[in-house]
Amino acid sequence: MIHYNIYYLKKSISLSVMVILLFGIGGIHNASAFFQDEEQEISSFKQYKGEVLDDDTQKPLVFATLTIEGSNISTITNTEGQFALKVPDAMSEGNVLVSFLGYKSRIIPLSQFSDGNNEIKLKVSITELAEVNLSIPKNAAALVRETLKRKGQNYFDDPTLMTAFYRETIKKRRKNVSLSEAVVNIYKTPYTSERKDAVKLYKARKSTDYSKLDTVALKLQGGPFNALFVDIMKYPEYIFTDESMQNYSFSFDRSTRVNDQLIYIIDFKQRPGVAEQLYQGKLYIDAENKILTSAIFSLNITDKEEASKLFVRRKPKNARVWPTEVAYRVDYREKNGRWYYGYSNVLLEFKINWDKKLFNSVYSMSCEMAITDWEKNLESTFPKARDRMKSSIILNDEALGFADPDFWGEYNIIEPEKSIESAIKKIQRQLRRAKNNSGTSAP
Repeated sequence: MIHYNIYYLKKSISLSVMVILLFGIGGIHNASAFFQDEEQEISSFKQYKGEVLDDDTQKPLVFATLTIEGSNISTITNTEGQFALKVPDAMSEGNVLVSFLGYKSRIIPLSQFSDGNNEIKLKVSITELAEVNLSIPKNAAALVRETLKRKGQNYFDDPTLMTAFYRETIKKRRKNVSLSEAVVNIYKTPYTSERKDAVKLYKARKSTDYSKLDTVALKLQGGPFNALFVDIMKYPEYIFTDESMQNYSFSFDRSTRVNDQLIYIIDFKQRPGVAEQLYQGKLYIDAENKILTSAIFSLNITDKEEASKLFVRRKPKNARVWPTEVAYRVDYREKNGRWYYGYSNVLLEFKINWDKKLFNSVYSMSCEMAITDWEKNLESTFPKARDRMKSSIILNDEALGFADPDFWGEYNIIEPEKSIESAIKKIQRQLRRAKNNSGTSAP
């Protein structure tokens, strides 16, 4: 039973990789097949850009959250600490809550945001364990178990329709070679329901620089489901089953404060002598209310050959492929006393050792998804089966390019880093050159 559950986890929420021979480059097809009615879009909005920094070091805070209080509008910073927050014109007043794990949150009136660069600085918030309330359980494992049991009381108990931004990136060493982005609708079921969430694609685009992919193309199986299944509170069986809990050791680390609430940091790791490749990481728990607010963890790779079997589905005969790192993160947000999935990311780094080649190929594949809006799905409507994304979906190589600057409209997305923007421009030039050489017009 234990072996089955752990294997299912890795198969479900890990970045399952297929290494397949590259037979050719597909063209860019029309985007209309991926769109719903454009009448549903709101064309009138304001956009505020800026960056969130550590007040002492001036270093960018990656994946900090910006939320307009009293609304479902939010966004997060990218890996350079930069953000772009889109707000409807009708919303002229309001406060923006800026928060980051382990830092004191700030509330800034929307009226104080300028059209230029908005620089926001946050201060570190650290609380020593000695200050912790003595009524909190001393047993870290017991606290984790109780938190998992309380999901029905602390997390969304209504069907919810969420709008999310999804990004999937492939890099060869440090250079971007492929970028996919999508806006998806997530039909989230209550946290106590055994019914899995459904995903419907709204908009998507992808560009790949095939010249940097050697003789192989790398694909992700799962698409947005890779990120969605990292929601531990919705899918606890993928990592902490009743059986697998005994294979971990739990201990208290330091504590911190998030939105003035005391948060315990609990370390967990695989017990010595357990042969199965399990996980290790940190759980951020509001111990007083038994709420998991964040989790950061990774696969404990003890046998690269066995790890390879979990992730590599197909590969060239003249290559050996194995993962060197598999890491996950999930963050939750609170609304009216209830918590919900807000953000997650997954990173897979791996090497390809080619026969008769001096150097290895080193790739990293990452995906991330952020909830940017939500509303109650009062009628519990689900998309028809033919409209749902399958968990085995791969965002189509031939789907779309990056030519349309207004592609996302009013949707809040994670702004691309400069390196990705440069890669997109380069890919665009290559695509245009290829089309011109083939006698067709450029996009």
